[in-house]
Amino acid sequence: MAVPIGMASDRTGIKVPTIRYYEQIGLLLSPPRTGSNRRLYGDAEIRRLNFIRHARELGFEVEDIRELLAMAAEPQASCHKADSIARSHLAEINRRIAALEALKGELTRMIDECGHGRICECRIIEALADHGLCESEHARI
Repeated sequence: MAVPIGMASDRTGIKVPTIRYYEQIGLLLSPPRTGSNRRLYGDAEIRRLNFIRHARELGFEVEDIRELLAMAAEPQASCHKADSIARSHLAEINRRIAALEALKGELTRMIDECGHGRICECRIIEALADHGLCESEHARI
């Protein structure tokens, strides 16, 4: 049974503007419309929206989701490319975790070296003002 966009939003947990955005960028085909021009979403669109939502929750980029959706439409094809996309995404997650661990280590060191005295002697303020005082290389994630 086809439902309007608000109900599709409720069923998938995706906000209405986001559903419209997915249509705009082509992740979701524009659904059929009623005589009054209201969108109606059937089971296939709901399944596709759930797929997109879950992939986004796992951190996949839009282009990767686009490729994965195309692969899902060919169930007899090899899953090699899907595996490759997932492995690439995992490598990026591991890179981010390593960067976060470096940030954590540097901030922990700065806090541990803080004498809790006056700002003019504060190790945290000094280290933030001079990257050369950092012991590890770190960058914004």
